[in-house]
Amino acid sequence: MGQSDRMLRRLLRKAAIVLVIFIVAGALLYSFGLRVVLDGGGIPHLQFVESANAQAEKIERHREGQRTTPAAAPTPGPAAAPSAESPGPVPVARAAPAAADPDPVLHSTYWSDFRGPSRDGHYREQPIRTSWPSGGLQPKWKQPSGAGYASFAVANGRAFTIEQRGAEEVVAAYDVATGRELWTNRWKARFSESMGGDGPRATPTWRDGRVYALGGQGELRALDDATGKQIWRTNILDDAGAENLMWGMSASPLVYRDSVIVLPGGNSGRSVAAYDLLTGKRLWSALDDRQGYSSPQLATIGGVEQVLVFSASRLMGITPDRGELLWEYPWKTQYDVNASQPLVIGDNHVFLSTGYGSGAAVIELTQDGGKFSVREVWRNIRMKNQFTSSILLDGYIYGLDESILACVDAETGQLKWKGGRYGYGQTLLASGHLIVITEQGELVLVRATPERHEEIAKFPAIEGKTWNHPAMAGGILLIRNGAEMAAFDLRPPAR
Repeated sequence: MGQSDRMLRRLLRKAAIVLVIFIVAGALLYSFGLRVVLDGGGIPHLQFVESANAQAEKIERHREGQRTTPAAAPTPGPAAAPSAESPGPVPVARAAPAAADPDPVLHSTYWSDFRGPSRDGHYREQPIRTSWPSGGLQPKWKQPSGAGYASFAVANGRAFTIEQRGAEEVVAAYDVATGRELWTNRWKARFSESMGGDGPRATPTWRDGRVYALGGQGELRALDDATGKQIWRTNILDDAGAENLMWGMSASPLVYRDSVIVLPGGNSGRSVAAYDLLTGKRLWSALDDRQGYSSPQLATIGGVEQVLVFSASRLMGITPDRGELLWEYPWKTQYDVNASQPLVIGDNHVFLSTGYGSGAAVIELTQDGGKFSVREVWRNIRMKNQFTSSILLDGYIYGLDESILACVDAETGQLKWKGGRYGYGQTLLASGHLIVITEQGELVLVRATPERHEEIAKFPAIEGKTWNHPAMAGGILLIRNGAEMAAFDLRPPAR
């Protein structure tokens, strides 16, 4: 055997040893939870991820600790007998607020809907604190959360969300002041896909003592807001004969008068459906669209009350009582992903935006004799809301253009500025300022001005990939992702 052959064999042995070391090390790291995780732009990152069962066990230990720690003046809620098919609520002792307590969050029903009362991400209830300490705000509370991308609906001191805990979807109510879990209602279901991960996506909606929650696989439940007891249930995908979307049911239920409107996306007139608030009986269904990931939104345009629906292929206005089509504006995107909320501008203009290079547009709707005509005012790629939504203030639109914050003129579409690499996070507007929750779980305060990007404060708030929208009521900011949730008091200091 020649010298070159011996050298080759030695190199091959070394390469084999190195390969074995990499395989063993990789297997060991995998066993400790190292995974390839995709960000909102589809870029892979290595990250340690807790298993679903381990996460569920950690949450249960934490909540059990809450249950065994007495709350002030506990008032146990009534328990419902669970069944194997439909487990009932798990009530937890909680403090009963004094009737005369002046704390506004105990009485606020302002943020009882997805992205606020108009679904526009604008908090108008009261002024907030816009001077944040250099080291960041201290949370009122912080605790583990189940997986998923829902936000909170807040009413009367309770915050409602839906989470994935192991093999169950769980609607949970929390005390806003303390984070204490008040009740849960859960069922066997687990939506999972490789890019976004596990968990339900749609934010619950609160109305008049009831919570309407939609799971990732179409389970729709009406629950009593004080106890979590089930009032009625249906599966909107089964009822519509529809297949689930690639990234799951994501549209938050919309309450309109005596109905709750949802978007199952079935054909044969079952794309949009309305159910009776009290009984769950289907009242009507309409259209044949494959749905997107945007939530139905009530608006008045040209003096006509309507529901804006952003399906996989078009933005449209429909009547809220029967689902009849009033107008449409075609909008096709890659992967059929229309996920942002439209913005109503003035009396008869609407802004829409999507990612994957599609961009944004403003359309003008003219109503004459009950019929609408649609005119495109402008369209460009200066704002691309992939799965976030923009916000309007004083004629300017602020939002994440893919992963960078930007401002455009609503009248012309002209880009005013672009700055701040916040990833695929979410935004909220309050007191003339943007509150940005970044994809990495940081909270950022940015002055909402068309002059320039002016970042005032930034600090780490929660850990983990954060695609969930923030919520606010009574001056309390609530944030969460698939691992943690937290609350921050943004009320101005008392004078």
